[in-house]
Amino acid sequence: MPDAAAKPDASMPDDWPAGPELSLALNRMGSFDWDLDSGRLHLDPGALAVFRMRAEEFDGDPTTLLGRVPRAESARLDTLISTALKDGSDSYGAYFRVRTDDGSLCWTHTQGFIRRDEQGRPSRVIGIVRDATEELGHSARPSGPEEVHRRQTSVVERTTAALAHARTVQDVIDFFKDPRSVEHLGSDLLVLGLVEAGRVHLVAEGPSEHYIPGTLYTRIDDNLPMSEVIRTMTPRFIESREEWAACYPWLWDNIKGIGICSAAYLPLVAQGRPIGALGILYRDTRGFTQQERNLLIALSSSLAQAIARAMLFDQEHDLAEGLQQAMLPRRIPDIPGAQIAVRYRSARMGRDVGGDWYDVVPLPGGRVGAVIGDVQGHDTQAAAVMGQLRIVLRAYAAEGHAPGTVMARASTFLHELDTDRFATCCYAEADLSTGVVQFVRAGHIDPLLRHADGTCRRLPVAGGLPLGLSAEFGPLDYPVTTMEMDPGETLLMFTDGLVEEPGTDLDEGMQRLAAAVRDGPYELQSLADRLCETSGERIGEDDMAVLLLRRHGAPVRGGGRLQQHIAPADPEALSAARHMIRAAVRAWGARERSDEIELVADELATNALLHTEGAAVVTIRMLTGPERRVRVEVEDKSSVLPRRREPGESGVSGRGLLLVDRLADVWGVEPRGTGKSVWCEFVVPGRH
Repeated sequence: MPDAAAKPDASMPDDWPAGPELSLALNRMGSFDWDLDSGRLHLDPGALAVFRMRAEEFDGDPTTLLGRVPRAESARLDTLISTALKDGSDSYGAYFRVRTDDGSLCWTHTQGFIRRDEQGRPSRVIGIVRDATEELGHSARPSGPEEVHRRQTSVVERTTAALAHARTVQDVIDFFKDPRSVEHLGSDLLVLGLVEAGRVHLVAEGPSEHYIPGTLYTRIDDNLPMSEVIRTMTPRFIESREEWAACYPWLWDNIKGIGICSAAYLPLVAQGRPIGALGILYRDTRGFTQQERNLLIALSSSLAQAIARAMLFDQEHDLAEGLQQAMLPRRIPDIPGAQIAVRYRSARMGRDVGGDWYDVVPLPGGRVGAVIGDVQGHDTQAAAVMGQLRIVLRAYAAEGHAPGTVMARASTFLHELDTDRFATCCYAEADLSTGVVQFVRAGHIDPLLRHADGTCRRLPVAGGLPLGLSAEFGPLDYPVTTMEMDPGETLLMFTDGLVEEPGTDLDEGMQRLAAAVRDGPYELQSLADRLCETSGERIGEDDMAVLLLRRHGAPVRGGGRLQQHIAPADPEALSAARHMIRAAVRAWGARERSDEIELVADELATNALLHTEGAAVVTIRMLTGPERRVRVEVEDKSSVLPRRREPGESGVSGRGLLLVDRLADVWGVEPRGTGKSVWCEFVVPGRH
């Protein structure tokens, strides 16, 4: 056989041997080079021909190819390539479809080789793309009939599973607005319309850039495929451009520019009535087999049930939320000497709203009562119980009862409602002139106190059983914790929805809240907004109520009063009464006589507990007139009047009233129905 190299040059073609570009082009192939560091992609003329693009149409940005590759195909390719880059592979290969100028799809194959740097990091992908239309057939897929059926069934299953998590109608709408929904359904465009007041409202369209003016609201009797399937409750399958143009000329004139060729319009029917329609549109011309039609009809049935369930959820939630909003205070009263901010946010994870509430009760003598509470449950009954409980708490506080009595009576009321619900609650009664705050807690979370310098701490408040439970299982005993608030300090009371989060304990939530308060703005309304925003960033399953009270201080007025209930054998209550008196006297500018006042009040309270075998109520108030006086009253349930007597030989007893007579400027005893009140007054210097 003669040597080919020995042939004379005149017998060889001018372009012999053929270069790589000519070899690739004749085999309908092209090459690409993708620099991963810069993101630039080079396509040679053969590769551009495979993608049906001219050189001036491609700018080196890979995203430019998205106009030629269907969204679902692009997502599949991205997943494949990303996996190969991450798992150390040196190559990948895949079939995918490319859209032609007339909107039809043809098959393409790509093979890429991954080059990595010395550290093994992928830096460059070099490969080829080739036209695979003849290899696979114009409309064939690289899979058999069983695989086609499996993929179609998977589309229905994935979509149904995604819709199962949708609780509200807006959740359903958001699902179909998500670009990934188009990929889920394996289509190029989708539209969702719902029936509202006799019209069809287009609530979702994806991708949104293809919105057609004039289709947001349409009539049910319009000549549109969505209106038709709602009227007839029968699916409509459009399989060609000619069918589009003949049956729906107005709509076809508006969508032919985006390359739509076929579509499936499905009615959404729930309980025998149409509630909307779903349109699934394709850019390729296709016929719908009976199997495909059955699967799409099954999809529409699942979607209709999801929307009907979401509509019912929205209706019930709106009803409960409206009930709860009606039960909450319409406005917060202006309190001299204080600034107050309240916030409420309903849960969107549960079926209904719950029983969280807040309230602010103006009280005589420059005092204010602040309430925060939470009724067990998330339904309309919880909201109704909350409203009744809020009203009785306000009434008991306004009647002038001590904080412990207010809580005990509220617990009895809830128990007598004959409901299985209980409630947690925290009640604070603050004297804004002195800064003395008396707390009562019924199974609720401790409040926080933000100091004027921005630091924040948890207030340990003694507590009793939740309301309703104490009246049934335990004594109606709610100890009172007395603390002081300086001007500029802020009290934070809240329900557990602000601090509880799945997977974390309460202490972590309290620490997170304290940090948010510390770093939050000083202005009270802005701080309340910030706390709600911080809580809203988490997915919660509970309602949330917040009450913030900042003390500015208030002028002392006649009749200003603080009160402490002391139960027998309760040394903590006696200590709290001493603390209350000391703080009040100091705040009223009577430091010169604070020791005398505290000593006399302690003596009267101790005598009441020792000699009456019952509880005592200590009250201190500032009286104004020609001269300023501090009045201390100790009330008990015994009608036996005290008498002064000389001390015995031991000198241990008999000194009580003698001490009162020596230290107080004036004192006396007043009968009070079934009991009496021993009182004394101290003249104090005027305030500087």
